[in-house]
Amino acid sequence: MAQKRYKHILWDLDGTIIDSKIGVSESIRYCLKYFNIEVTCLDEFKPMIGPPLQDSLREIYNFSPQQVEIACKLYDEYYMKKGIHEYKVFQNIEKVLSQLQNDNKELYVATTKPEYAAKQLLADCKLDTYFKFIGGDNEEFTRSNKADVIQYVLSANNISATDNVVMIGDRKYDMLAAKKIGIDTIGVLYGYGDRNELLTNGAQYIIEEPYELLNLLKG
Repeated sequence: MAQKRYKHILWDLDGTIIDSKIGVSESIRYCLKYFNIEVTCLDEFKPMIGPPLQDSLREIYNFSPQQVEIACKLYDEYYMKKGIHEYKVFQNIEKVLSQLQNDNKELYVATTKPEYAAKQLLADCKLDTYFKFIGGDNEEFTRSNKADVIQYVLSANNISATDNVVMIGDRKYDMLAAKKIGIDTIGVLYGYGDRNELLTNGAQYIIEEPYELLNLLKG
């Protein structure tokens, strides 16, 4: 497809900007212990990094609404105390963000992570200043659907889906949500998804390394 000139660039957070596998996985393990569910291998949680935690708990563990509510509070308790610090920024991401900012691109975060947690994490790794807006789930966990988060970010910044917007993410949830809203998509292979997952769910571009974004988004 012909390459477009994008002005507004939305970023997923986990698996796209930061590698949060350890922090997220340990937080999930902590909340599951309350329900006497013991998981020893953190790799078992890989499918749960990306989609809303509520959905994963319902689909994988058949949790009731009440159990989901308790689990999310326990997850948040551990994550805000320890898990939020157990991450690393993907290599070259800051250089890419800096160059895009210098190119007058407007950068935003659209994550299903609670918004206050996303803001704290990005401030902690000193990346928050690159973004015009950081949008995520609210404290009541009622904006956990990725499409709702994307629409929230667009609406809060008076952006239309037709205003040269693109979503960058690593999982099918990012691709499907962006497609639902009507914006273009870039799938990244350095996160938690794979090429087949991204392509079969609507990724219009695929990159293997962050630096490739500079060529794709130039102009």
